[in-house]
Amino acid sequence: MSDQEHPGVSTVRNALRAAGATDAAAGIRVLDDAVRTASAAADAVEVPVGAIANSLFFLADGKPLLVLTSGAHRADTKRLAELVGVRKVQRADPDAVRTHTGQVIGGVSPVGHPEKIRTLVDVHLAEYDVVWAAAGHPNAVYPTTFDELVAVTGGTPATVAGDQQ
Repeated sequence: MSDQEHPGVSTVRNALRAAGATDAAAGIRVLDDAVRTASAAADAVEVPVGAIANSLFFLADGKPLLVLTSGAHRADTKRLAELVGVRKVQRADPDAVRTHTGQVIGGVSPVGHPEKIRTLVDVHLAEYDVVWAAAGHPNAVYPTTFDELVAVTGGTPATVAGDQQ
């Protein structure tokens, strides 16, 4: 990334500030390399993979659904469908992700989208004092907390993986 901040990162920074998450906005880190996976992000910021808030974008009966899951878990689409009361939840293609979030896969932030997106937040993220989320670009992340993720997204805490108890 150049010295000038990427527009996606600026949008996320402004959205975090507007939501009152000023520490998170100030904590955005632009990394030398892209961190498109939870594992790569965990390595880059030196935390367990479970402390990464993986942004997964789905279509729930055709409507946008963002799932912030712990990097240590996989979201179960049948469970997600039950949680949001729809027949079918499926992964969105890259074009749908960009259309609904304004961001690219690997950099989708919990905030900063053109319109509010229904969001589920994996309760397992609460196990970590600090979790890291994407900041609108594959090279950018920011520190936050489970409670702050729920607050800034208006999300619903949920158990999103089928193998979790």
